[in-house]
Amino acid sequence: MIQQEFANKAKKILQQDDNVIGVAVSGSWLTNEIDEFSDLDLIIVTHQRISDHKSKMLDYAKRLGNFLSGFTGEHVGEPRLLICLYDNPLLHVDLKFVTLEEFHLRIETPTILFDRNGLLEKAINDSQAEFPYPDYQWIEDRFWTWIHYALLKIGRGEYFEAYDFMGFLRMVVLGPLLHIKNGNLPRGVRKIESQIEREDLEKLKHTLPAYSKQSLLDSLRNAVALYRQLRVVLFDDTVILHKNTEKK
Repeated sequence: MIQQEFANKAKKILQQDDNVIGVAVSGSWLTNEIDEFSDLDLIIVTHQRISDHKSKMLDYAKRLGNFLSGFTGEHVGEPRLLICLYDNPLLHVDLKFVTLEEFHLRIETPTILFDRNGLLEKAINDSQAEFPYPDYQWIEDRFWTWIHYALLKIGRGEYFEAYDFMGFLRMVVLGPLLHIKNGNLPRGVRKIESQIEREDLEKLKHTLPAYSKQSLLDSLRNAVALYRQLRVVLFDDTVILHKNTEKK
């Protein structure tokens, strides 16, 4: 696969840099799910911090292949990430630049490609991967006000706003909760088509609106119904439900 070829080439190049402690790979590589549509997620661990300087991140990126363009990942909450596009072959590669101390903090355990002095392996053995799970109370505190917001947009005829809101609701609330119900990590709606039960997927499909007032209202009602069902299955007694807000 082109991802593996790129990773092996990058490893050989980065091994020659004394500032690089090691290189690891994460993402779909870990579950053997790489296909022609997959990107490549590389973690570059360095002695000196690279992520404070975009120019240094770009310098590293340009060494690794036929670099087309790249930008930092503030929009996904990760400024240490450089999102890159390479050519020959055309490939999306995410380069995450961390120090050894930062490498201890991770949401999954990556596969090590290169480990100069065994420090990456030691860091993995001395730490625990912790994937962030949604706070159910945080969701409940916001959900009904979000629904009211969507109704205002529909009422005013701002259908594009309402349409986009439905995508937000699936990404932040419905997708993660459905994944948890089905025993998966709560990765938004990633691979949800293949990782949840058919009945659950059909319910989620019913939150997809067409561009019309009635369809938006129907989709919103379906989203509310699905949230109520998931709340019963997943929430415990420590979550305070806003019943009066829900009623209004």
